[in-house]
Amino acid sequence: MSAAVMLALSASAAHAASQPADPAAPGTRVSQPNADMSGSASSDAGLALAQLATAGAVAATSAVPNTQTGNTASATAMPVPADAGPQRWNAHIQTTYIFQTKDPMHAPYTGANSLLPGREYGWSLSTTASFGLRLWQGGELYFDPEMVAARAISHAAGLGGLADGEISKTSNPNPTTYYARLFLRQTWDLGGEHTPVESDMNELAGSVASRRIVFTVGDYSPTDIFGQNSYAGDPRTQFLNAALMTYGAWDYASDSRGYTWGATLEYYHDDWAFRIGRFLQPREPNVLQLSYRPFQDYGDVLEAEHDHKIAGRDGKVSVLLYRNRATMGDYGQAVQYAAMFGGPPALSNVRATRVKTGFGVHVEQSLTDDVGAWVSWSQNNGSDEEYAYAEIDRQLQAGLSIKGTRWHRPDDTVGIAYINNGLSGAHAAYLAAGGLGGFLGDGALTYHTEDIYEIYYSASIVKGVFGSVDYQHIANPGYNEDRGPVDFFGARLHIAF
Repeated sequence: MSAAVMLALSASAAHAASQPADPAAPGTRVSQPNADMSGSASSDAGLALAQLATAGAVAATSAVPNTQTGNTASATAMPVPADAGPQRWNAHIQTTYIFQTKDPMHAPYTGANSLLPGREYGWSLSTTASFGLRLWQGGELYFDPEMVAARAISHAAGLGGLADGEISKTSNPNPTTYYARLFLRQTWDLGGEHTPVESDMNELAGSVASRRIVFTVGDYSPTDIFGQNSYAGDPRTQFLNAALMTYGAWDYASDSRGYTWGATLEYYHDDWAFRIGRFLQPREPNVLQLSYRPFQDYGDVLEAEHDHKIAGRDGKVSVLLYRNRATMGDYGQAVQYAAMFGGPPALSNVRATRVKTGFGVHVEQSLTDDVGAWVSWSQNNGSDEEYAYAEIDRQLQAGLSIKGTRWHRPDDTVGIAYINNGLSGAHAAYLAAGGLGGFLGDGALTYHTEDIYEIYYSASIVKGVFGSVDYQHIANPGYNEDRGPVDFFGARLHIAF
């Protein structure tokens, strides 16, 4: 990590006080922030603004960044005319409301971090604006203010995979406003083929070269760039469950809302892409405050990706490795400490500087013009506590995404997914002895993998407005065979311009 990058990371300390589905062909690889990937759609007025923003721009193909694969914006956003040149600035906004109910479930006992046995309801609301500005050739600056509010089911506890991924940002019903992203992206065009890119959140319209170097530095989410899945990853437009937002066992460095300061370097050469990044860790597990010590508390990520075609259909394979360094507790040591001194095991008794490692493998494939599929496997060392994402030590996920073309609803999407979340032996023993994790703690445990089945239908109402219904069946919630199963029913309204 260069001195310039470290200087940029250190300068971000001023932020600490305020830091409180579409089966599109995966072959067009463009990597952009994903936590707010809302499939933004532009109105006629938005098109006029975009045309005004591009007026006077010099036509160029080397100044446009990479964006995420499978962004639903491709189906809804009104493109800037190709002859308008690279877009100089843009502005987009999205708002998403999610409502869920949980049925009563069997529960012979309930702990401090359990999914509650009675009937419950919850909701989440988010509004995000995105402003982009082209500073110079290849240089782009983005700023995303955000407002969130939520009422969490069971206080956002009791599950390895939370039923609403937006709950990870807040469980406070009072609206909270903050800035989610503030980052600079610099792209160097190395040639090759150029692909048009439409205006979207955190994306200026223009074109992107198949051979390029991209450097991103600032405040954003590691999942904006790493661990991308064309068919899942955004609870605002795709599957709701938080365990499908990226690799379940990737405990990516971030604050409790999923954002952090960091830097990423990417290299693209036709069908290949390579990425490396470093991000700041929170000061303690699952808190908003970050540790501004990039050489002591950090998360490093390395990813390689290859696009391919099978029978003329686009697909990709990616491999991710990560290494976190922070002050973490060890599950096995916590159990040993409790055996020596009495009381239930507590991770806070054995926290020390530790290194947590893990990996993920992802394969996705377009099967027809309207159907795409994926399968992913991820795993971490299982000895160190969950620090920022989810209490999942290993995970298998697979699913399908189907467009509604056959029933004359091409902008509609059906998604079907299966998730199998698992814990390490040490983690399970810690919970069985009465220990509490960041999200789990029934007071006892008869271990079994947590199995989640999710299906959703997203319907286009008018341009830029989508309504969805969602169903999740969760067996062995919180990895506990003694409790559950439980059913969640959800509805979502998503508006983007």
